[in-house]
Amino acid sequence: MSDAGQASPNGGGDVPPAGGANEHMNIKVTDGNNEVFFKIKKTTKLEKLMKAFCERQGKDIRSARFLFEGQKVQPQDTPEVLEMQDGDSIEVHQEQIGGGA
Repeated sequence: MSDAGQASPNGGGDVPPAGGANEHMNIKVTDGNNEVFFKIKKTTKLEKLMKAFCERQGKDIRSARFLFEGQKVQPQDTPEVLEMQDGDSIEVHQEQIGGGA
């Protein structure tokens, strides 16, 4: 037991440390009725996730608004840029088109 007290923070010897560039995370996307879970890399553009959600739910991506913590998510954003954590949620709302007076 010569390595006692030298345990790595991630608990393994050959496991890359958390926070690596290609670390995967789970993101929940919900529109209030449906929840879809995606496993993506922190460096993946969220456009990929947005398109996949809309295709699965039969929504038009042009009329869907994606929000993370109240802020609009842009297609070029990544989980890393938005400082998302594993298990975070993105809300999807239908854009209000037009308006009447």
